[in-house]
Amino acid sequence: MIEVTGNLWTYGPCDVRVITTNGYVKSNGEAVMGRGCALEAKQRWPELPRALGEHLSRLNNIPFMVPDWGGISNLVTFPVKHHWREKADPELIRTSALILSAWADLYDWHVVVMPRPGCGNGGLRWTDVRKVLIHILDDRFHVITWR
Repeated sequence: MIEVTGNLWTYGPCDVRVITTNGYVKSNGEAVMGRGCALEAKQRWPELPRALGEHLSRLNNIPFMVPDWGGISNLVTFPVKHHWREKADPELIRTSALILSAWADLYDWHVVVMPRPGCGNGGLRWTDVRKVLIHILDDRFHVITWR
């Protein structure tokens, strides 16, 4: 895992960009994407909350490879919370990291850019989350801090 500073949306080149999410689906079928990089993604691609909501309803709160549509390409969700009101869950972060790492192997991704999961609206400290990730994510994973 490489720690970098920059902008999630312009850092690159990369194979995949990751956004942190939660597992809550509203009554209209859309995922809650109300803060941080999830909100930024929602603003870029207004159809994303519906697609993520369908994924969450079908497969539960696991990472989602967003299909290449609507100008979105190579975007992956990384669940850090079960409900948008809750604090981030280190065990969910661990599970999401394991899946993301397996996908990087399977799809031969060389550079994956992601925020510090659970450390913004999730309320966790990077020093604690880093301990969870350091043994899962290798140097293909660039964890970005906003500058």
